[in-house]
Amino acid sequence: MTFRLLGLGLLALALPAWAHNHPTALRLATTDAPPQIDGRLDDSAWLRAPAHDRFVQYLPADRQPARWRTSVQVLVTADALVFGIRAWDPQPERIRAPLARRDQVKADQDFVSVFIDAVGHRRTAQYVRVSAAGAVEDGLYAAEEASEDAAPDFDVQAAVQRLPDGYSVELRWPLAALRYPHADGAPWRVMVARSIPREERTLNLSAPLTKDALHFIAELQPLEGLDDLVEQVRERGFFALRPELTLRSTRDTDADGTTRRARKASLGAEFKWRPRADWVIDATLNPDFSQVELDAPQLAGNTRFALSVPEKRPFFLESADVVGPTQPDESGENRSLAAFYTRAITDPDWGLRATWRGAGAEATALHLRDAGGGPVLRAGAFATRVGTQPRDSEASFARGRRQFGPIGLAGLLSRRDFGHGLGTQVVGSDGVWRAGDSDQWRGHLLLSSTTLGVDDAGDVQRVDRQRGHRAWLGWRHLDADWFANVNVEEISPRFANDNGFVNQSGVRRASAFGYLRLGERELAGLAMHESELQLTVQQTQTVADPLLRVAGGQVVDRLFRPGFWFAAARNTGVWGHVGLDSLRAKSGGRLHDTRTLMLGFESNPGELLSFLMAEVEWGRRLDVDADRVGTGLQAQFEAKLRTPLPAGWWLEFEQRLGLGWVDGPSGQRAFTDRSAQTLVVLHLSARDSLRVIHQQTRFTRRADVSAELAAEDGTDRQLALMFQHRIGLSRIFSLGLNRASERPGLARHSELFAKLTLGY
Repeated sequence: MTFRLLGLGLLALALPAWAHNHPTALRLATTDAPPQIDGRLDDSAWLRAPAHDRFVQYLPADRQPARWRTSVQVLVTADALVFGIRAWDPQPERIRAPLARRDQVKADQDFVSVFIDAVGHRRTAQYVRVSAAGAVEDGLYAAEEASEDAAPDFDVQAAVQRLPDGYSVELRWPLAALRYPHADGAPWRVMVARSIPREERTLNLSAPLTKDALHFIAELQPLEGLDDLVEQVRERGFFALRPELTLRSTRDTDADGTTRRARKASLGAEFKWRPRADWVIDATLNPDFSQVELDAPQLAGNTRFALSVPEKRPFFLESADVVGPTQPDESGENRSLAAFYTRAITDPDWGLRATWRGAGAEATALHLRDAGGGPVLRAGAFATRVGTQPRDSEASFARGRRQFGPIGLAGLLSRRDFGHGLGTQVVGSDGVWRAGDSDQWRGHLLLSSTTLGVDDAGDVQRVDRQRGHRAWLGWRHLDADWFANVNVEEISPRFANDNGFVNQSGVRRASAFGYLRLGERELAGLAMHESELQLTVQQTQTVADPLLRVAGGQVVDRLFRPGFWFAAARNTGVWGHVGLDSLRAKSGGRLHDTRTLMLGFESNPGELLSFLMAEVEWGRRLDVDADRVGTGLQAQFEAKLRTPLPAGWWLEFEQRLGLGWVDGPSGQRAFTDRSAQTLVVLHLSARDSLRVIHQQTRFTRRADVSAELAAEDGTDRQLALMFQHRIGLSRIFSLGLNRASERPGLARHSELFAKLTLGY
């Protein structure tokens, strides 16, 4: 404690002089030659640009000076910000620089990252990571959820040069890729981070951020030297066109052996127009998503609730922060998806979207036509009924938000029209109040109206108009000693949103997750950089639902989970909890007491085995379909390997496994749920790669007369093989083969495709 107080005192003495030393940009004259983006930092402009090198350590322990020297310089050209970052390293041979896919620059690699908040309010920030090999990850950081979303891509250009004493990075960030208001905006803010993976992963920052901050962009610093740049470029328009040509040959075989073959050529396009700084117009026509990576399989055999998957399609990712938050909070609930869940849009024929961003307000609206065929959800307290979407629907969504100092208020409208009198409308409001540096309140109220129902057989039908609501209020607190996230919500029985994700309704829920910080500790000779005692509590009860014959006041789940977490060397995290839960599988059924022990860990062991994760929960688990408890297990495992090959190639291998089972009364296995995904990427160069994905899910159940359950054995297999040549976002050529099969029935699908995308 004495040494920590001494360190804080020394840092406090240094802060007054350092706090005003912000990154400063150099404006290049129109006659100056812009730098070549080659990573070398040897252009004449870099000799004149001021360097900012006052970095501090954030990980593994904050409030300490950085041990590795890093400097950042910024140039302003006529159409871009250019960052020059120099990363010195006393052991350059230990720099981890594997070739990696876009958006896969993680903690196992040496990288630098740049966060830019061009609105200046530190509510959201765009970020770009550049690894020491030149790989790029980009996305949005949202302060309200304290989370990153790597799905959005920006048309940036980056290059890296390895040096005898480290490496240097040049990052060109076009002004067209930044989002900022037309007038009255605050100064642009930036932060540069550098990650060094060694025995102890170190993260150094150009801003004086500590772990007490409510989110990662709380201390972004003003970027000085821009002067009247925003005023000069705010009227400048940008236009981008991305036509795409797809050639496809398909073969489908039904369970009865009938085979259908088809060949198709389709031409699509995406348009982006920014008439001035605060407006962005997006349009898509006949988009094709055959090159999008497969969703990772999930264990779904022992749940009656639908599972959500992340968005990866470009059209839906523009200014995703204006649409609303999309990341789950610490309690594991993804409440924001109730308002708008883009994966509810299955196969759009065309779409149009407009986004406006002002200094204190923002808004977006979109309308599209969907070919349909995906799932439509109708939820209850104990299960989600799933039907098939009628084809050729139209979807509309709009949200506007206004900031009043620390309070932000938003309103939204959502509409889905399937024709023939089938449709759903949602109107609502959401808000956030930042009550100081340590506390945040959030909530929403959504009202729905629908004439579309799904019966027990999964058939879509027209019903008399049904109305429902969803109300949620959450409090989040973080300080130097403890963290708390408390939520209360009510979802009425008939709440529905066919542009959102609603997998449970007819419930009232109160939940809380919190932890107490214990700081640095030593356990059995192992140095723990951080340690926490955690507690999760939750209770969900039914609201009376006469239509589904559900009585009110039944406990659906009651969770009590004391646990722990600590971090150690090699970016290792270890966590666990004791589950003293009570769960009910069906209305009127027994409230079962389950007792489980969960242990998990993740680590970046080394350059070859770059990531390892395992989580196992064992004990008395609920068999949902049989409505009884038995000894069981649920586990997931993930490993990532990267290794260099001759000719400068890199091989990337990822393996994910999932396993779940519960024993029956006789001690024999009642059911087994398995999932597996193998991903192999051969990086031929920074632009060329060959990717193979094979994944399988299988659920088997033993016949049980007493529980009136028949034997089951269902398997779903998918194989995707794709070669891709990629130059940023402007030129992408993909050639691939997809195969899928499912059993029982032995239905099979195969597809060969070639796709060319050009950006102008």
